[in-house]
Amino acid sequence: MGKGYQLKMRIALDAMGGDHAPREVVKGAVAAAREQGIDVVLVGRNGTLESELRNLQWDLPIIDASEVVGFEESPAKAVRAKRDSSIVVGMNLLKRGDVSAFVSAGNSGAVVTAAILILGRVEGVERPALSFLFPPPWPYVLFLDVGANVDCKPSHLVQFARMGSVYMERLLQIERPRIGLLSNGEEDSKGNRLVREGNRLLKESNLNFVGNVEGKDVVKGTVDVVVTDGFTGNVVLKANEGFSESMLLSLRQKLASRLYLKVAAFFLEPALRSFTKKLEYSEYGGAPLLGVNGNVVVAHGRSDANAIKNAIFIAKQGENQGVVEAMRKGIT
Repeated sequence: MGKGYQLKMRIALDAMGGDHAPREVVKGAVAAAREQGIDVVLVGRNGTLESELRNLQWDLPIIDASEVVGFEESPAKAVRAKRDSSIVVGMNLLKRGDVSAFVSAGNSGAVVTAAILILGRVEGVERPALSFLFPPPWPYVLFLDVGANVDCKPSHLVQFARMGSVYMERLLQIERPRIGLLSNGEEDSKGNRLVREGNRLLKESNLNFVGNVEGKDVVKGTVDVVVTDGFTGNVVLKANEGFSESMLLSLRQKLASRLYLKVAAFFLEPALRSFTKKLEYSEYGGAPLLGVNGNVVVAHGRSDANAIKNAIFIAKQGENQGVVEAMRKGIT
């Protein structure tokens, strides 16, 4: 087995969650431990995880959890019925303070449900929200909710904006982040009933609300935080992911179609590698769940090892910056 680990910041990882679990998940955990010395605790079936670690020649602590929540299962029923699932066991580790964060690429609904039931909501928060921080080459923009709440009230949008503002203030030290409300037009009269009423409430808040923004503005940096309901946010996020994947595929096919393009690609390889890396979903890591009493990150269901590693990095970053405590102080 490989070198041991030092006790610094313990992050629990749902090793059974995701399309490529446990192999890719364990690989991502080992990569995080190797590259940044993060103390990752694997949660899942002990025998299976020990085998994966032997193959990778590395040691990581394991907390045994005999059950797994499938993607097709009802989140609420699974969380209540499967008390020994990797999601529930991991969330309880966070609740007890045995770890400082929990990361999962498993059933996102079950992760959100378990977080609410076990950790509880931050005082003043009606609905926790999944947030997504678009990384460079775009300006940093926090986008929420991206899937935790399909049906929202106007008051929820204001709370999302408040949580997003606190997150950007703490994580990126942006003073009074600019808040935008996603709509089908910049005018206050545009949007459905939810958006129009949300616009009115945001104007009445003490937040730095600059008005409605359109879909094209989400990654432009026109604002620092874009707020929407979870249904719309999830659709926009997945549309962006699909566009990026299609763009990368088209680019690779084009560069391989002609000899002179292959030659050009050879000389442009460093720049192209950097550009395509920024479009890969695996570079994004995961979505922090804001508004619960714990540092929880939900990774993409089809996360590979690189995506898992980056999700762990996001959890570490959130803990280093004291995001959860900032939420408790900043949400009123």
